[in-house]
Amino acid sequence: MTQFDILSQSAEPQALHNLLDIAFGPGRVTRTAERLREGNRHIAEYDCMAVAKADGALVGAISFWPVVIDDTAGLLLGPLAVHPDMQGQGVGLALMQNALAAIDETRFAFTLLVGDLPYYKKCDFTIAPISVRLPGPVDPHRVLVRGETKLCAKLSGMVRRAPELC
Repeated sequence: MTQFDILSQSAEPQALHNLLDIAFGPGRVTRTAERLREGNRHIAEYDCMAVAKADGALVGAISFWPVVIDDTAGLLLGPLAVHPDMQGQGVGLALMQNALAAIDETRFAFTLLVGDLPYYKKCDFTIAPISVRLPGPVDPHRVLVRGETKLCAKLSGMVRRAPELC
């Protein structure tokens, strides 16, 4: 039996901020993916959070941000945060499965993230084409994409914020 529930809603901002600090530390705001969140608006309809059954405390959260590559609209997944005390208990996977199932793929053709392939391939992510570039330094083997195979293989260009797609 799981020790958490998944809710399809946004976390309270301060609780989310605290979770992100605990999960990633203060250096999280210097990461390249953060450049795509600055000046952008997350898509609240895809937000999910995990709360502990025991006390309702926030133990995980996932967000999505609109991006474009060339003229193809997509989503940036992240952050996906899980409280360290709950890691390894399926919280992150449950959040991803719930959130990814809700995405309107006619509106957003792909989902992109920076992460570890062994973990994210559980939700059908693969390494993005080398021609997909982010606005800052990143290991190209950690740029992952999910979507229709032919479309993802043809993606090429700089990933840009797209707040107008919210």
